[in-house]
Amino acid sequence: MSRFLGEIRQLGYVVNDIEAAMKYWSETLGVGPWFYNPKVPIENYQYAGESYQPHNSVALANSGFVQVELIQVRNDVPSMYRDFLRAGRTGLQHVAYWTTDYDADLQRLLAQGFKPQMSGEVGKNGRFIYFDTEYHPGTVIELSEVMGPKGKMFDLIRAASQNWNGQNPVRPFPDLNTL
Repeated sequence: MSRFLGEIRQLGYVVNDIEAAMKYWSETLGVGPWFYNPKVPIENYQYAGESYQPHNSVALANSGFVQVELIQVRNDVPSMYRDFLRAGRTGLQHVAYWTTDYDADLQRLLAQGFKPQMSGEVGKNGRFIYFDTEYHPGTVIELSEVMGPKGKMFDLIRAASQNWNGQNPVRPFPDLNTL
């Protein structure tokens, strides 16, 4: 457990081929099912203080309490994922801490000197922010708000993994508007 933010709840992997990665994780590692979104609807996205329109594909699955996120960059918009790839890396890019008190946790981290690099929103109560903390590959910190529909989706993904029998390894993302 982190003495700053509690438990790491998600490991985020940047990959070149998300379909191959989901196949490997489900068939070789037995992790799944994967909930896949070929184009995540990110609103209010910013990188280094500038606004952009990213196109990222994302797949989510749980292994026990920890969620695994696979990310494939689909356009050349500035992002920490693109920077990671341009540095010649693939694999673990970030660890995420989940919060139900985003504003307070964000202010606490800013007061500790953490520097924001990338942020946005996925649905209502789905804000996220990545900090410039990669002094060792795979150690970028993400603070992710998990209230409302996004929190319910994460609960659904974890529940689906608990007795998963290997069938139907890739599924569409749940509609956040119906959760």
